[in-house]
Amino acid sequence: MKKSVLTRYRVMAYVTAVMLLVLCTCMVFKYGFDTGEDITFMVSQAHGVLYIVYLVFAFDLGSKAKWSFGRLLWVLVSGTIPTAAFFVERKVVRDVGPLLEGGASAAPARA
Repeated sequence: MKKSVLTRYRVMAYVTAVMLLVLCTCMVFKYGFDTGEDITFMVSQAHGVLYIVYLVFAFDLGSKAKWSFGRLLWVLVSGTIPTAAFFVERKVVRDVGPLLEGGASAAPARA
C-alpha cells in the first residue's frame, strides 16, 4: 500500500475532527446564546462536504488494508463523534504503518 493513501486519510481525519468541533461550538452559540445562525449554517455545510471526502478516503484505506466490516464502520462513524476521529486516527496509523511499502516502517533489507 502506498504511503499517500494513509496520508490523505490522516489529513481528512484531522480536518473532519476540527470542523466537527467548530460545528459543535457554533451550535452552542446558536442554541445557547441565540447568535451565529448564518455561520452555523456555513460550517455545517462545509463539515458535510468534508465528511463525504473523509468517507471516501477512509473507505479506500480500509479496502486496501483489508479491514473487517466492523472496523471499517467504526472508522467511518468516528467522523461524526466529536474528538473520536483524533483517537481513531492514531490507532489506524499504528496498525496500518507496517503495511506501507517502502516506508520507514518497512523491514530493512538484509546485506
